[in-house]
Amino acid sequence: MEDPYKRGIHLEYFTIGYNVLEAVASIFFGFLAGSIALVGFGLDSVVESLSGLILLWRLKKHETLTEEEEERIEQKAVRFVAITFFILGAYVLFESIKKLLHAEAPEPSLPGIIVAILSLIIMPILARKKYRVGMEIGSKALVADSKETIACALLSVALLLGLGLNYVAGIWWADPIAALVVVFFLFREGWEGLRGEEEERGKPL
Repeated sequence: MEDPYKRGIHLEYFTIGYNVLEAVASIFFGFLAGSIALVGFGLDSVVESLSGLILLWRLKKHETLTEEEEERIEQKAVRFVAITFFILGAYVLFESIKKLLHAEAPEPSLPGIIVAILSLIIMPILARKKYRVGMEIGSKALVADSKETIACALLSVALLLGLGLNYVAGIWWADPIAALVVVFFLFREGWEGLRGEEEERGKPL
């Protein structure tokens, strides 16, 4: 049977690869249709890829670094990712409010709907696999990552509703409203990253 650490590494490779493709497709089709919800979803995927790289590094280095060295380097990386979430969240928030105030209606986006459906199917399966491996090897980081993957699935529900209502019923404002849900997720991820870092600093040596 394959080493559970290798299974975890393979799952993170898949997560990063999928998120990169999802980000490229979402941002491209989002700008094409003028959909801030789709662009925001793609930006979230970009940052999730960065988070995946951190976890991948930790899984691959678990035998070569001391726990203190791992945590010190990871804290710096997590802080960078958290700040990135806040910056991108602020951008999506600004664009969402601007589109609502100026009634800037996006074009319907069938490719965006397909992206959301794929995410809704793939992410729960991926999250379950990550959770099982994380519990098997006792990795709190991988278990936490599995929960973030579930959050991505929930985010795709909001995206699907926003894009779907615009595509089927022409309800243009559903798109920027869905983008505000994306903003909530971006800020939440950033806050949890910073809070986790502060908790680590507060631990006794």
